[in-house]
Amino acid sequence: MSRWYIDKAAQNDIAVSCRIRLARNIEGLPFPNRMTADDRRELNNRVKDAILNSNTPFSKSLKYINMCDIPEIQRYAMVERHIISPEFAAKTEECGIILSQDESISIMIGEEDHLRIQVINAGLDLKKAYDLAESVDTLLCDTLHFAFNKDLGYLTECPTNLGTGLRASVMLHLPALENSGEINGLIDSISKIGFTVRGMYGEGSKSLASLYQVSNQITLGISENSALENLLVITTQLIEKEKQARQNLDIIKLEDICWRAMGTLQNARILSSEEMINLISRVKLGKSMGIINKECSPIKILIEAQPFMLMQAKGAMDAADRDTSRAAMVRELLL
Repeated sequence: MSRWYIDKAAQNDIAVSCRIRLARNIEGLPFPNRMTADDRRELNNRVKDAILNSNTPFSKSLKYINMCDIPEIQRYAMVERHIISPEFAAKTEECGIILSQDESISIMIGEEDHLRIQVINAGLDLKKAYDLAESVDTLLCDTLHFAFNKDLGYLTECPTNLGTGLRASVMLHLPALENSGEINGLIDSISKIGFTVRGMYGEGSKSLASLYQVSNQITLGISENSALENLLVITTQLIEKEKQARQNLDIIKLEDICWRAMGTLQNARILSSEEMINLISRVKLGKSMGIINKECSPIKILIEAQPFMLMQAKGAMDAADRDTSRAAMVRELLL
């Protein structure tokens, strides 16, 4: 089964991926920052049993993994694939994760909240992602009894997640708005109406490859459907602005930039992460605008050539060896 970053919808459009996250806590258990080791073991066992003993075809497609059993390189490769958060990768003691075969579903056990249910898909189908997350939520809620208050909604460790506990986000490729300088003004405007724009790896990260995550901030006093609809409206407007900005680009200069990027990637013998990221963004822009018609998968290359993904595939290496290995991998993927 294909992972999200291999899907064609991630390669050729402005909307690269969409993600749904639901924060949930189990009634009667302390929040993770107050948990003892015994509490964490109880949490993991209860969630694992809720999945494995539900005896449904859906649950049989999921597997439980103890984070202590995952080597560091593989944990941080999961971060680079957007499957888990950097914070979760760093705290392995008595933590577990539930994954679907294609990694579109991941459930972090013991992150900031007891459960972080995540669904990630290529493209812009937020409803499909939410429906799948809701089915996981329902499966677990029937057994685990999530902490809920009739006035505050789902109870979460961070007050900003109270209510629906929903964080919906869309990752957009916005090179033309970035190049024109319009992106900064748009980010300021969006933040004033209940949305946030972050970098490729979420909170605290900077934009890489002109990729931006747009997500809702308001979770209290609003329904899940309204949050999704509002995010879709904002996302659609940003996509239209990016399309307009692309039409204003000098086509000859744009063709030169895109083809130079492709030529460098096809021939480089040493390739740093930063250089690869900048070049692959230009190749993706060229593919999206019909300038580059070569069959290739820019987002797949972007993800698989990240440092830990590279070491997961090729073995532990220092930075210099990674740059050489990355160049070879990219050349092979662009043959």
